[in-house]
Amino acid sequence: MNGDRHLRLKFHPDRVPEGDDAALMQEVARSFGRSLGGVPGLRRMTGNVVHLELGPSLFPVAWAAEGITAAFTLASRGDALIIDLRANTGGDPETVALVCGHLLDEATHLNTMHDRGGEASRQFWSPTHVPGRRFGGTKPVYVLTSGKTFSGAEELAYDLQQLGRATVVGERTGGGAHPRRGFTVHPHLEATIPTARAVNPVSGTNWELVGVTPDIAVPAADALDRAHREALAELDRRGGDPPALAEVRAARSGSA
Repeated sequence: MNGDRHLRLKFHPDRVPEGDDAALMQEVARSFGRSLGGVPGLRRMTGNVVHLELGPSLFPVAWAAEGITAAFTLASRGDALIIDLRANTGGDPETVALVCGHLLDEATHLNTMHDRGGEASRQFWSPTHVPGRRFGGTKPVYVLTSGKTFSGAEELAYDLQQLGRATVVGERTGGGAHPRRGFTVHPHLEATIPTARAVNPVSGTNWELVGVTPDIAVPAADALDRAHREALAELDRRGGDPPALAEVRAARSGSA
């Protein structure tokens, strides 16, 4: 009723443990293993375009770093990258920063979180060093979004878009830019309370309520095919070594 999409009273069928964020961490632990550590999909598409799915959330960086590092080490050999966030509902801003570190060539200010009291703030920067191989800051990157993309996943799309590092393809996202904490108020009820707000250093604002507006608006179900076509067209424009360019042009001809 107040419009903040992080303010909720959530019912949990299983008993919620006591403690702040206990219900959230219980859910996170259950989904982490089932999603291959937050990287449920990685494949090479025609034209040496890599499709990388991150979800169902951007798990805490201490958990997710290994899988993300492995995925980007493989993806770094691609000529273009499609990051799929269509089913990603949020996560850790530290993990957002780690992903951005693989896509940028130097430390970059991504976001600042201001707490509710207005006296404290915390900046998030992409790391100077990342484990494994970087995809780097020059090859084409596309980010897929849907109406389900939310919170930390929105931050990843928004940060890369504001930096001009990625093209966002898909649907407008859910519009939740306020980090929250969860409090157990009953054995099966959790109150989630917004505790801060994000401010992007480029735009000076965030995606709260309005969502992330895609650069190329298409239904979520069509976003991967559209991003693949855009990537092939961009690689064709850039040229490259003859065998790679031949595959790109053959793929473009087949997808026309």
